[in-house]
Amino acid sequence: MSKKVYVAMSGGVDSSVTAAILKDQGYQIVGVYMKNWTKDLPGMVCSWQEDYQDAKRVAVQLGIDFKVYDFETEYRQTVVDYMVKGYRLGLTPNPDVMCNQEIKFKLFLEAALTDGADLIATGHYAQSSKGQLFTGLDANKDQSYFLYRITTKALQHSLLPIGKLEKTAVRSLAKKFGLATANKKDSQGICFVGKIGIKDFLLSELGSQPKGPIIDKDGHIVGEHDGALFYTIGQRHGLSVGGGLPFYVTGKNMQKNEVYVTNDLQDTGLWKKGLVLNAVHWINEQPVEAKKYQVRSRYRAPLVKCSLRFNDHQDQLEVFLEEEIRAVTPGQSAVIYDQDRVLGGGIVI
Repeated sequence: MSKKVYVAMSGGVDSSVTAAILKDQGYQIVGVYMKNWTKDLPGMVCSWQEDYQDAKRVAVQLGIDFKVYDFETEYRQTVVDYMVKGYRLGLTPNPDVMCNQEIKFKLFLEAALTDGADLIATGHYAQSSKGQLFTGLDANKDQSYFLYRITTKALQHSLLPIGKLEKTAVRSLAKKFGLATANKKDSQGICFVGKIGIKDFLLSELGSQPKGPIIDKDGHIVGEHDGALFYTIGQRHGLSVGGGLPFYVTGKNMQKNEVYVTNDLQDTGLWKKGLVLNAVHWINEQPVEAKKYQVRSRYRAPLVKCSLRFNDHQDQLEVFLEEEIRAVTPGQSAVIYDQDRVLGGGIVI
């Protein structure tokens, strides 16, 4: 008897094609829509009902069973609250990383296996083999960066069938299978923020914030911010600093409620030759200090050659870079690669 695979179906084209490919390969497929976030935000109606209907429509087209898992409470606690807490502390956290760690490859996996699944599958652009994680074939869509916190066990129970395809091929397959989502646009931005932008979302969660000074590298006040937590390292837009060359955020002090900027692109505050990471996680074995690796300091950032040093606390890591990188941001993830294999990573401090 064929293995039973529970496919996470978001209502998008990638997860729809994932389900279609696996059914075509002879697996027994159950589509699952994860109800994670249903709250409307100011000026934006949450699209969850539309996405749910699209996922259900594709399941009917494919002739597969379809379920809904309600993870809204857990999603709020482990993803949304995590992000809001991070911003309150002056960090720039990545909720998509936490969603994969806590929801898709933990909660969903556990629920599916309990429900009788042999495996789960998602529409991520990444590849796995024998419990190891690798980059997706399509470099422009590769999502391995967001998956670095999952475990060997999760990978051993997961299928990532579109990881070996280009995005154009996925669209072509959607049309070939005649899927209702074949022409649906890709979702943009953070999963639950949608089109309104992170600042508007934080305002809806935390309310307006105290204003404070924007200070340049010479100590001069050059403007006023509307809440230090809204600003991130390297940010250029939304500073409300007039005239001359553009300014970039180099840092902030949450206690003093100050934001620091520069108009010098070579300012040392914008460039780093090393990183310190905490909450370090390795998918398989811990890498060795003697070897050279590569690091990606944010999604879509180029890989930079590096070496590693573990300190006395094994959940912390020093990363020494062979070239400087720009706008290293506390709270973001830095992911360590060995060529196309994802080893793990941690949170920038």
